[in-house]
Amino acid sequence: MRAIAALDGLPISDPGSLVDVDLPVPDLRPRDLLVRVQAVSVNPVDVKVRAGLDRQGAPRVLGWDAAGTVEAVGEAVEGFSPGDEVWYAGDITRPGSNSELHAVDERIVSRKPATLGFAEAAALPLTTITAWEALFERLRLDGSSRGDLLVLGAAGGVGSIMVQLAKLRTGLRVLAGAGKPESREWVTALGADEVVDHHDLVASARAVAPDGVDLLFSAHSTGNVEAFAEVLKPFGEVVAIDDPVGLDLFPLKTKSIAWHWELMFTRSMFTTPDVAEQGRLLAETAALVDAGRLRTTLRTAIDDFSAAGLREAHRLLETGRTVGKVVVHR
Repeated sequence: MRAIAALDGLPISDPGSLVDVDLPVPDLRPRDLLVRVQAVSVNPVDVKVRAGLDRQGAPRVLGWDAAGTVEAVGEAVEGFSPGDEVWYAGDITRPGSNSELHAVDERIVSRKPATLGFAEAAALPLTTITAWEALFERLRLDGSSRGDLLVLGAAGGVGSIMVQLAKLRTGLRVLAGAGKPESREWVTALGADEVVDHHDLVASARAVAPDGVDLLFSAHSTGNVEAFAEVLKPFGEVVAIDDPVGLDLFPLKTKSIAWHWELMFTRSMFTTPDVAEQGRLLAETAALVDAGRLRTTLRTAIDDFSAAGLREAHRLLETGRTVGKVVVHR
């Protein structure tokens, strides 16, 4: 089968950073689906893993978002059949979805929304799982939750779905962190109640929440902890998804602010007893999409499922200026 592999941790400007390769069709574990991949999206994890590869190491197939059609099923699979259209975010401990055929555990898969094409669907799984777990598991929010949630990086992949989920399933006022006009327009269209200028976070947040905010989502924590301590109320909470090295959380102590980590790969990495929860929440998300209550966060679609197309997607993501999601499709 054809696949796209990353080599040597090269910069994305190097044609050798992602290359087209031929690989064997993956063997299926008992609970695996073999999916013919039609579309993938690119996330920061793809860039981080690619950049961290060892020189002269084994080629690595990246990709942790996919939509496609089930081609075959493992001997213990019960919930899917060949021909089913599915979406999922995959397992970082296994080869990724940047390939013609991909093996994935059925427990972290659901049928894709019927109202979305493959490209529109591929934009959502990883970021939806991340936002869902952050809001409803780490922060334990529900329909009775009230107060202010500040979503930083709200025009990004996770932020774009978090704004929608928070407005749909909680009673929170959602403040969206954005900078450039395009980002401000995007988050407002997604339902944000207020827009906060992340370039002047403390002053901008105080202007719309003078008493402070209750909850804060962070995709970039390095150098911002003191600002978080300023804008959060006493006993506030932060949920973060980035990988800051040596992060100092001491500025949060005076206000007894809690810090939560969210990593959507935890369930699949450790095969936790509730690993099937990811498939369930994707199925619930698909129903919300089909009911017209959630929208895709696709903004840039690249019709070139090849190394060249994926290099362009990585390049766009590395600019740090993308709005919504970048998808590569057939």
